Amino acid sequence: MTWHVTADIDEFETAAGDFLLADPVRNTVMLTVVASLKTSGTDAYGDAPPTFGWYADSEVRSAFLRTPPMPAIMTDGPADAVRELVEVLDGAPGLHSPTTTARAFAQAWHAANGHTPKAASHRRLFRLADLTPPQPAPKGRARLVTNADRDLLVAWFSAFGIDVGEPIADAARAVDRRLENGELLLWELDGVPVSMAGATRPIAGVTRVGPVYTPTPLRGRGYAAAVTAEISRRALDAGLEVILFTDLANPTSNALYQRLGYRPIGDWTELEFA
Repeated sequence: MTWHVTADIDEFETAAGDFLLADPVRNTVMLTVVASLKTSGTDAYGDAPPTFGWYADSEVRSAFLRTPPMPAIMTDGPADAVRELVEVLDGAPGLHSPTTTARAFAQAWHAANGHTPKAASHRRLFRLADLTPPQPAPKGRARLVTNADRDLLVAWFSAFGIDVGEPIADAARAVDRRLENGELLLWELDGVPVSMAGATRPIAGVTRVGPVYTPTPLRGRGYAAAVTAEISRRALDAGLEVILFTDLANPTSNALYQRLGYRPIGDWTELEFA
C-alpha cells in the first residue's frame, strides 16, 4: 500500500469519496472542506493550492488533505499509513486527526525528525441524542441571518477565530459562503443580535453545528444555549444527524452541549510541527 497524492479534487473524490462517505460523522471535517472547495474554489482557504491523498491497495484505508496555510487533516488509518504520511506532510504546519492517529503520528514524526510535535488543541466530537432546550429559555428569539447582517457577522467570525486560537484569514469570504448556503442563525433581543450559531450544509444526512459565538459582554445569559438548541432543532426536524466539536480546554461549552443532549463519541487532536 502507498499514499497516492494529487492536486485534483475530482480525482480525490473519485478515489476516496466512498471511503469518506462510509462514515460521514467521523469524517465530517474533511467532507465539509471538500464541499467548500468544490463550491467556493480551491483558493477558499488560502492562495496556495490544496493537496489531497489516499492510502490504498485494493481499497482505500485512509485519506488526508492540505489547504495551506491550515494544518493538514487525516482520517483514521493503519499504522503504515501514519508512518508514511510523515514524509508526505513535510512542510505542513500541523495535522488534525483522531487522537489515536495523532499519537501514532507524533511518535513517527519524532522517529523521523528527532522531536515530538506539540499538541496544540484537543477537541471532542459530540452527537445529538435527545434535544433538551434550556429551561427557562432566555428572552429573545431566533431568526435566520440576512445580507443586512453581513458586517456584524464578519466581525463576529473574526472574533470567534481569535477566541478559539484559529484566526480566520478571510472572514468576509467565510461569511459570504454561509450566507449563500443559509447556514447561520441569530438570537436577538429586542431586535438586537446577541448570539449566533451556524450549521454546515448537510452531507450524507449529517450536519455539524458551528461556529457558536456570543460577544464577551453578553455571555453567561443563556443566549448561546438558546441559539444552539434552535439550530439543532431545525436540523433534527429536517431529518438530519446533528454533531459538533468542542474544545476540551473549555469546560463551560462542554457542559453546555451535554445539557442540551449532545453525547461524546470521540476525541481529536491538532498537532503543531514547528
